[in-house]
Amino acid sequence: MIPIVHSLNPITLIGGGEVGPADLNFALGLAPVCVAADGGASVAVAAGINLHAVIGDFDSVDDAVLKQIPIERRHHIPEQNSTDFDKCLRHISAPVVIAVGFTGRRLDHQLAAMHTLVVRVDRPCVILGETEVVFHCPPQLSLPTQAGDVVSLFPLAEVTGTSTGLEWPIDGLKLAPNYKVGTSNNALGPVQLTMSGPGMLCIVPRRLLGEVTQAFALPEAHATWPALVR
Repeated sequence: MIPIVHSLNPITLIGGGEVGPADLNFALGLAPVCVAADGGASVAVAAGINLHAVIGDFDSVDDAVLKQIPIERRHHIPEQNSTDFDKCLRHISAPVVIAVGFTGRRLDHQLAAMHTLVVRVDRPCVILGETEVVFHCPPQLSLPTQAGDVVSLFPLAEVTGTSTGLEWPIDGLKLAPNYKVGTSNNALGPVQLTMSGPGMLCIVPRRLLGEVTQAFALPEAHATWPALVR
């Protein structure tokens, strides 16, 4: 698939969910190239952000907003079998995407976004929330956490792994959505994780957005899984 947007640097993706007053500045400071997912275009235009592209089925964005975006930057994908978040991730080629505006408001939208993180395992993405960030765990990851930081692991598939630096290590545990989850673990200091396969979401404090983004952007970080065969 030829990407709509290709970048050698991280990209900020804006959705139509809740966007806090500092969210856009935080994300754009790390990833200044900006793309909107459908209704996220309204958020971007209102904030005066220059959009590289808007991607989606355009059922959540006003025509008046679209007319403010050059036609060559509007990418209408009318199919209804996937969310706008999914449409964006599969058409963006970048080391990592920082997603803003994909939490809050509707719980079903948040759950769908978590699902997309696991479906698009080959497209590293970090969702920025009010107090935390969430992302799909790569095969190996080092986190510069501090003692007392909450590190939550929530599986959306059966996954095993190893850890160092967690109060309750995950070595030898089978984690699965219908069996055992790893939420509300505590860091003892820096944490290292390895995963046996895809399917694990990791939730860490918001202040670590830059470090997590950098970890995905490093080519030697083994940060992605092969694309799922669907």
